[in-house]
Amino acid sequence: MPPRRYFPKSMSTQRGMSLLEIIIVLVLIGGVLVVVGSRVLGGADKGKFKLTEAQVQTLAGKIESYQLDTHVLPASLGDLVAKPAGVSGWLGPYAKASDLKDPWGRDLEYRAPGQDGAPFDLVSYGADGKPGGDSYRADIKYE
Repeated sequence: MPPRRYFPKSMSTQRGMSLLEIIIVLVLIGGVLVVVGSRVLGGADKGKFKLTEAQVQTLAGKIESYQLDTHVLPASLGDLVAKPAGVSGWLGPYAKASDLKDPWGRDLEYRAPGQDGAPFDLVSYGADGKPGGDSYRADIKYE
């Protein structure tokens, strides 16, 4: 005679999860995803902000190199990429066209002479593309 198999009572009487339990689990998983997603997406804008700070400083150095070589400030940022007419001593290109845009894809703003007695201004308006703002929407200026 084959051995008899006995199952614990709990396995034979166990039922599946109720609809309410499934809904609670899905809401909890959704909440976790929202928290994690906001942290990841917020981190992307923070990373772009930090990258733009470094990019503005680097591009300002390239403007100063242009000035050392030509003895004048560039009329526009495009002068760093292609030799402008009537300028002697140009040893560029000093920058690539992609260096002239911030990580949000907008052109960096350049003014020569700058405000407050500065030789030039170089500005990115941050994530929102508007003057002013706070956090990662703040202006990023060469100083």
